Amino acid sequence: QVQLVESGGRLVQPGDSLRLSCTASAPTGTKYSVGWFRQVPGKEREFVAAISWGGTSVLGRSTISRDNAKNTVWLQMDNLEPEDTAVYYCAADVLRWDTTNNNAPGYAYWGQGTQVTVSS
Repeated sequence: QVQLVESGGRLVQPGDSLRLSCTASAPTGTKYSVGWFRQVPGKEREFVAAISWGGTSVLGRSTISRDNAKNTVWLQMDNLEPEDTAVYYCAADVLRWDTTNNNAPGYAYWGQGTQVTVSS
């Protein structure tokens, strides 16, 4: 069982940067990959980034990183635009801990989300 808590979301101006964090609680020795997704009301949940336990990541406009000793994963977002407004979720995959996955149904554990709003 992996419990996840996202934090860092807030109201920002276009062009600003944000770093979201995802703190995990899991039994000692648990390895897991992490994905970040975002969702706007009425829209499908969208993949943002993913990182394996070993640090392999999917590249994109956002940067994902982790510190396994701290059980924390970060999502660095720069030059934010209004289209980035959404609830951001982190998710953990224990079975595929050594790979990355961009499909939401493949993740068994999810956080409650953190709201990011980009508006002038």
